[in-house]
Amino acid sequence: MGEQADYWDTVGKAWQHNRSHALWRAHSDAVYTALLADWLPEDSVSRVLKTDLFDEACSAGLVPLLASRAHHVVGIDVSIVTAQAARRQHRELKADQCDVRWLPFADGAFDVVVSNSTLDHFEWLSELVEGLVELHRVLRPGGELLLSLDNLANPAIAVRNALPRWLLRRLHMLVPYDVGATCGPRLMRRLLIEVGFEVAEVKAVMHHPSLIAVAVARLLQRYGKYETQQCYLELLGSFERLSHWPTRFVTGHYVAARAFKR
Repeated sequence: MGEQADYWDTVGKAWQHNRSHALWRAHSDAVYTALLADWLPEDSVSRVLKTDLFDEACSAGLVPLLASRAHHVVGIDVSIVTAQAARRQHRELKADQCDVRWLPFADGAFDVVVSNSTLDHFEWLSELVEGLVELHRVLRPGGELLLSLDNLANPAIAVRNALPRWLLRRLHMLVPYDVGATCGPRLMRRLLIEVGFEVAEVKAVMHHPSLIAVAVARLLQRYGKYETQQCYLELLGSFERLSHWPTRFVTGHYVAARAFKR
């Protein structure tokens, strides 16, 4: 893990001590909680794996929902700083440091894997596929993968990902941490099938003008009254209606899939 773990340790420390993102994180949690509440099995399962703990380290995250649907929730993150912060906030969470491409779990160890915006931070698409192969391995036969990635069909994401990494790091205020290779809905579906999944559904989520929405959220977090902040969260939430439009894969920041291990 080495250099990559050190980098994400630095990012994790910065975000955990910066409350200016709290309003935006609340919106992200709300969108993903609604998506997973619809996709997770209604009956409790034994073990769930979450492959990124940034949400849980910097906000309430998704563990409260996952804990209501599973007897055991396990989380991993490449950053030990982030994993430790998530453990402090969620005592019911078993959190460890590891790379999603090399998971320290037995074959078929989990009933459900939740991987929201984890595999889209590697430099190469082949590394994303390595992660998918590992997620397939640790799921039991018939187990469910809930996956989201940056949506390359969104023009803003396509332009961003066309820029060199050194330039993106210089534009730190616009892109606050490293992004990586990703795909749109068609390629996501094809990769999942090639790895050995049966794809049940593909959606797009987080429909908003991202740069403007994040900037306004930071301003309101710092200067806005509670009532104004709540109105803004409702406004952002209303953009999710676009997930039902024919243009959803153009406007959605993330593409999300529900798939089952064959």
